Amino acid sequence: MQRLDKRGALRFVEARSAGECPLDTKSLLARLHAQEAGKDIVSGAAAFAAMWRAIPLLRPLGMAARLPGMLWLLEHVYRGFLRVRPRLQRHMTRPEDAD
Repeated sequence: MQRLDKRGALRFVEARSAGECPLDTKSLLARLHAQEAGKDIVSGAAAFAAMWRAIPLLRPLGMAARLPGMLWLLEHVYRGFLRVRPRLQRHMTRPEDAD
């Protein structure tokens, strides 16, 4: 996502050092969180949609997420991903990173 953000519209914050954030570290690490200017913090599929809207190339996806029922569907896909994420991370970790 950072590579696609050519304009620098997104600010990525390491969850373990998010001092000003009102959420606890455990919550931050469990799901993706984002905040659009002047709006509440959102998580999961809503956070992805917010980030997509900030990146011109992905903006149509972010706008489509506002269609009725679309965010609900994306959230279910995201929750499914969260269930398999630990296995994916184990398979994606390079041996030298495991030390």
